[in-house]
Amino acid sequence: MTKETIDLKGRKALIVGVANADSLAWWAAKHIRNAGADVAMTYLNDKAKPHVAPLATELGAEILVPCDVAAPGQLETVFDALKEKWGTVDVIFHAVAFARKEDLRGRLTDCSAEGFTQSMLISCHSFIHMARLAEPLMQQGGTLITLSYYGAEKVVDHYNVMGPVKAALEATVRYLAHELGPKGIRVNAISAGPVKTRAASGIEHFDELLLEAAAKAPLRRTVDACEIGRVSVLLASDYGASITGEVLHADAGFHVAGMVFH
Repeated sequence: MTKETIDLKGRKALIVGVANADSLAWWAAKHIRNAGADVAMTYLNDKAKPHVAPLATELGAEILVPCDVAAPGQLETVFDALKEKWGTVDVIFHAVAFARKEDLRGRLTDCSAEGFTQSMLISCHSFIHMARLAEPLMQQGGTLITLSYYGAEKVVDHYNVMGPVKAALEATVRYLAHELGPKGIRVNAISAGPVKTRAASGIEHFDELLLEAAAKAPLRRTVDACEIGRVSVLLASDYGASITGEVLHADAGFHVAGMVFH
């Protein structure tokens, strides 16, 4: 009997968005590497590098380069490094999102055009940009993965501007899947349940959100970053070969709960 296993040996994966050891992107990188893939990682800037470089060393990452998706030319430099070192790439994991504090903590009604544009550029268009740069390096097909959240589907108090931005990201997943599918490139999003990360700390009353998720989710708990990492391995592997254009909920079932009262 053949033993079932997820094996990513020989595949090349770029992980964008690791900030520290609590990042969902870090757990994706860790599990993808543990499954046998070669890994490249990025860090935002010089301030972030001391937090990311030791993690890259821990995984034996073959490439570690800066990447501020809002800085002209930096994404191109990242993909030039991939092309020079590997020639190809099989997996892109995109975990990049941003909103100004006043927009994240204020009403969407009051969000400035500049703030909305910046949030959309960094959180959504950067995924499109990565897809465009990855396409010529995915001659044998590949996988693009991004991160979303339930606030893209339904109103979540205090998520504010990120709700419509993540909704746009989920629509982007579907359109990219449609356009790139004929080349064997799959595009999916993981709609992760709330996890305590540095990014989540910017959301007001986040602890209350965690409690609500645990109370209403069918599994009566929240999820942890390790679980999101495992889902990323599934989508990156041949076990996800028929999955594309999907927003896969990894949230202990919270998205099916609706207005359930306990």
